[in-house]
Amino acid sequence: MIVFGILTPLEHGLRHVLNWLHGTVGLPWAWSIVALTVIVRMILVPLTVRQIHSMQNLQRHAPQMKELQKRYKGDRQKLNEELMKFYRENQINPASSCLPTLAQLPVFFSLYFVLRNFSKEAHDPKLGPHLGDLSWLHVVPSIADKASSHWSGFVLLVIYVVSQLASSYFMSTTMERSQRIMLLVLPVAFVAFIAHFPTGLVLYWVTTNLWTVGQGLITRRLVPKTAPPPPKRSSRAAAKQEEEEPPPAKPLLNKAKPAPAAAVAPAEPRKVKRKKKNKSRR
Repeated sequence: MIVFGILTPLEHGLRHVLNWLHGTVGLPWAWSIVALTVIVRMILVPLTVRQIHSMQNLQRHAPQMKELQKRYKGDRQKLNEELMKFYRENQINPASSCLPTLAQLPVFFSLYFVLRNFSKEAHDPKLGPHLGDLSWLHVVPSIADKASSHWSGFVLLVIYVVSQLASSYFMSTTMERSQRIMLLVLPVAFVAFIAHFPTGLVLYWVTTNLWTVGQGLITRRLVPKTAPPPPKRSSRAAAKQEEEEPPPAKPLLNKAKPAPAAAVAPAEPRKVKRKKKNKSRR
């Protein structure tokens, strides 16, 4: 209950934003939730940039981290100590990749309470007419009802699972294979739990996932990939490589010298025959 009390100011703030989007801007309640999601993700852009840099840093040092995992495979405590030391030396913060998700959890729970109040107001004869239409695209009857209460909610749950899988794919590029598989299986396992949430909350999370997918596509195109540093060779590996390499060929000491070119005899001067002058004159 204390946690819910702490979220009360945030709940009131979200309700004011939704009232402004619906009453002033003129958006329906469902599209107001979509616009609220976009506003929240724009506010979290600095944390998202830190998340991208952290993922790139982890990817750049992945070979060294895998080497530590192989070296201390049997000693979990020693492995954690060496990894923490490696993080400090290379200024890596693994928690930075989770900051955008953790920052959205208070918004998620606060929006849940806002939609719960929507449901109460919709069933109140005095407040219901002032609240207005809670449907979405003429398919979802009410964004305040549970997602499992109408067939359109199940369609939205399928869209949620697909978008969550795509979002998890872009978020888990630096994780190990087992962790990636677990992250991809969780959305399917949580469907039965999420089906009891209000439809507007599922719509909020679908919009968040689509934002993450678009962000991942843009990041892969615009951010240059940094090549990982070459792995350091140990002294044993260097010695082994030297043994495998053939020694360089030594120059021959008694190498035969090329024979000098034969002396060319000087050419004899060409004899020019001169015509004898006829001494007799006519």
